Amino acid sequence: MFNKTLYTLLFLSFQFACLAQDDSELAKRNGFKNIILGMPVDSVVGIKFKKDILEKNEFPVSLYEVDNPEYKNIGEVKVRKLELKTYKGLVYQIDVITHKDTRLMKGMEKLYGKPKYILPTDSYNWTADSLSLTFRNHSKKEIRLTYRSYPVLKMMRIDKGKKIDDIADDF
Repeated sequence: MFNKTLYTLLFLSFQFACLAQDDSELAKRNGFKNIILGMPVDSVVGIKFKKDILEKNEFPVSLYEVDNPEYKNIGEVKVRKLELKTYKGLVYQIDVITHKDTRLMKGMEKLYGKPKYILPTDSYNWTADSLSLTFRNHSKKEIRLTYRSYPVLKMMRIDKGKKIDDIADDF
């Protein structure tokens, strides 16, 4: 009796393990095609500076658009726009806007596993230790894929803390 219960539990736990996301592939790729999160922006071929912006109304970041034929499609799915956000010259966010195509989600599920559905934002999310990938509607005919780098975001929060410490020391 004990053996049957043990085998049943092992079988069920194996099934749940198979359903888990494969974040190792996401972490291994760490970005879109050969644009790697955390890399210096000037090493990306085809970048065009758009403007400086404030992320969350406090972090000075730069927005770039990438115009390179290498990034114009994902398989047969056309890429409409590719934008990079950088902090201190390092890429921390990649936004890929594509035509809406069901093959895109199927390919991503095959590569990264089943995503987590986030109800409040109506998006699908894959996460690894160092990055996240979000899949959501951009418009009626477009999808937005957003890659975010946790180490660079952490650097932003640390720099914010240093600024607060500087203000506190100035009293």
